[in-house]
Amino acid sequence: MSSWFEERRADKVSEAVQRRKDREFESKLRREERREAKKEHREEEAQRRRDKAVRRQARAARREKTLTPGNVYRKGTLVLVGLSALASLPAQIIHFVTIHWMLFPIGPALEGAAWVMAAGVAYADERKLPAWVRWLLRGLSMGAAGYAAHINLGYGRSLEGHGLTAADAAAVGWGLAAVTMLGPLFFEVRQWVLTLSAATRDPKKRAEEKARAEHEKRRREHHKDVVNLARRLMSAAPYGTLQFEAAFAAAWEIFYGTGTPGMTPALHAQQLASRQSLTVAMDEANGSPVSTRSRLLERLHPAPSTLVYRPGSSQVASDLPPASEGPQKTAQKSGRKAPPPHRRSKGDAVPFHPVAKTEAALERGGSPRRIPAVNGHHHS
Repeated sequence: MSSWFEERRADKVSEAVQRRKDREFESKLRREERREAKKEHREEEAQRRRDKAVRRQARAARREKTLTPGNVYRKGTLVLVGLSALASLPAQIIHFVTIHWMLFPIGPALEGAAWVMAAGVAYADERKLPAWVRWLLRGLSMGAAGYAAHINLGYGRSLEGHGLTAADAAAVGWGLAAVTMLGPLFFEVRQWVLTLSAATRDPKKRAEEKARAEHEKRRREHHKDVVNLARRLMSAAPYGTLQFEAAFAAAWEIFYGTGTPGMTPALHAQQLASRQSLTVAMDEANGSPVSTRSRLLERLHPAPSTLVYRPGSSQVASDLPPASEGPQKTAQKSGRKAPPPHRRSKGDAVPFHPVAKTEAALERGGSPRRIPAVNGHHHS
């Protein structure tokens, strides 16, 4: 019996220990869950704060970008243009409807003509159309706006006696006329400013385009026939296969026979004459017409360094070394007979070079042989 009670007691103790361990584990697990939940909450709060800061920065960037002077000017001008149209259009409609109700479309058409022509000026600037097109559109726009302003001025003055004094009616008329004219004028100034600002954003490209246009204009003025032929060659070739510069070079060669643009037969003849004149001048400065050929031969066949020049003699060098006095004195002192001096005989010397003969003839005062010059070069 005692063993059963002991085992029972041991089981209860082990169960109590296990329950305690389970409670500790559950408590630890709940603490970890609460810790993880708090961490996730803090991370979510930090992410919300970061998102809010990013949205705030984005709004500030958009606001800064929107409120730049350029945007304010562009959008503000459009607002002024819209207000001027709203102010001037009702007076025109009332004026024509008073005459007859079927004249209602004239007012919108007149006001719309001014704005459409003003938009046409902007389109012409964008497409780089000729200047006369832009000035024609400007004239049409200002003409329509001027006629509308005249109608509004008359309408404003007609209000005298209808609850307005003469001064107030004149003010209304001149105000309507002013806004009618200033709307298209503001739009035109806006387009002009935008065009200038676009040119200043890339000044190098603008300067290059201007220089290229000026070069093409001078080329058409100076070489009109060649330019016309080059364009005919381009029109004869398949589309896109022949560029203008290649066509211009081919047209130049057809006209003047040379593949170098800018050179003509007259210029080639002038160049040849200038070279010949330079050759004659160099020959006169060097003293003889064969001086150039002599210098060339000296470079091709340089004289040996052992040649010794003797003034007044046609034989410019000796191939024998100078006689030494040492052996004769030695022979006299020793009593022996000195050997006879060397005597030159025919064939024991190297023949002279033709250049040396020519130089010797020049030194003796002989007349040099004239060598003709062709194209600035001497030929024997």
